[in-house]
Amino acid sequence: MTMFEAAMAGVLVTMFLALVRAVAGPTVPDRILAANMFGTKTVLLIAVLGFLTERPEWLDLAVVYALVNFVGTIAVAKYARFGNLASDDRKVG
Repeated sequence: MTMFEAAMAGVLVTMFLALVRAVAGPTVPDRILAANMFGTKTVLLIAVLGFLTERPEWLDLAVVYALVNFVGTIAVAKYARFGNLASDDRKVG
């Protein structure tokens, strides 16, 4: 087993643990952070697989996935906090 295969196995184990935490909770912020961690580990997995298969273009996919994961986490956190994504109930003036 090479070092990269061991790294991939470690990433898969931590992805499973993040998935367990996302399902188990106990609070909504715990679940949001666990889903974010799962997405981050997916980015690592894509990068390691791209290196193992000698396909450097997979790193571009990993970066795009990381950006989507970040924006998605911010959107879910805002929805969990305020109950909507579009309106802003702040008073002006």
